Amino acid sequence: MGHKKLIRFAEMSTFPNVLQYPENMPGRWNEFFHNDNPIVLELACGKGEYALGLGRLFPDKNFLGVDLKGNRIWVGAKKALQEDLKNVGFLRTQIDQIAQYFAPGEVSEIWITFPDPQLRTGKARKRLTHPKFLRLYQQFLQPGGFINLKTDSPSLYRFTKWVIDLQELPVAQEMDDVYANPNITDVLKIKTHYEGLDIAQSNRIHYLQFSLPATPLPDKDDALKELLLEEGTDRRS
Repeated sequence: MGHKKLIRFAEMSTFPNVLQYPENMPGRWNEFFHNDNPIVLELACGKGEYALGLGRLFPDKNFLGVDLKGNRIWVGAKKALQEDLKNVGFLRTQIDQIAQYFAPGEVSEIWITFPDPQLRTGKARKRLTHPKFLRLYQQFLQPGGFINLKTDSPSLYRFTKWVIDLQELPVAQEMDDVYANPNITDVLKIKTHYEGLDIAQSNRIHYLQFSLPATPLPDKDDALKELLLEEGTDRRS
């Protein structure tokens, strides 16, 4: 680990707005935020641009950026402290362990902003909108709570639509090209570092907002796998 990272990690351990692999947190996030306001997660938050942007727009809600990369979290946490955004915090952990940190219904909404699209078919289960993850989110997301996906990856956007269709999930909003819409809200105008890079070189930002039922999702993973295999065949033909 480089010297700069070591300094950041040491400093971050003193930040009051960062928790790293905490224990006994379910049902206690009101103690961390010092209020009972709704909790919104930004998963794979990177430098936390969305958590920060949402925190500025909605002071009556709490926003928690979640990521494994401490060096990136340091950037967002430092900015939150500098701006005195007391409703923005950060949790350092693996996303596939997320359910152990929250009580049922403790989270009101989830944002997934420009995650790694895991383009190889064999890595589809690592996509943060795969049913494997949706079943995790169900353990702590309020029934009817929204999941928001914002991505520049056409593949991840298409994949997520497949998941939504297979699971018959209600869609609240769908935009194939966010910035082509002249009436987008300030929420969708927030930009992350990775959005600016346009890694997918798609020149288009996709957005989906959908919700999960209170009842467990049926296992349709095999049907989803078949769709992925068919897509791979079509691309090779």
